[in-house]
Amino acid sequence: MAKFLGPGLGSAVIGAVLGVVAVFGVTAAVQENTRPQIDRTGNAESSLLNQVEYGSR
Repeated sequence: MAKFLGPGLGSAVIGAVLGVVAVFGVTAAVQENTRPQIDRTGNAESSLLNQVEYGSR
């Protein structure tokens, strides 16, 4: 039993470390951390109650 304990623990530790690295790696790769560009081409005279509307409706 002792000759299986060392490789088993080593495998568990390596698996846990790879799992943590994979979770943090995927999270860092897919996160969105940039601001979207704002369209400032609105026409104040054609807006409702002089409030500029952004986007298309």
